[in-house]
Amino acid sequence: MLVTTYSEARKTFAAMLDRARADGAVLIKRADGTLFRLSPERSPLSPFDGVETTVQLPPGALASALAQAKEDAASRLIGTPEC
Repeated sequence: MLVTTYSEARKTFAAMLDRARADGAVLIKRADGTLFRLSPERSPLSPFDGVETTVQLPPGALASALAQAKEDAASRLIGTPEC
């Protein structure tokens, strides 16, 4: 984690923000020794918000795939031999 002085952070503020985003935080030290942490806020949004995908499946295909996956998982848990 980068520790920098207030004067340096003020001169290169955009670079400090980039560094905080990359490293998670930057510590800024004032002349009196007080430390401050500059860290990015986490977005409450999903990275997939605004991404749209169109998938064309035949009717019943998803339900069939889920049923098969459940059946496969159950046979592994129970130890039933597969056909």
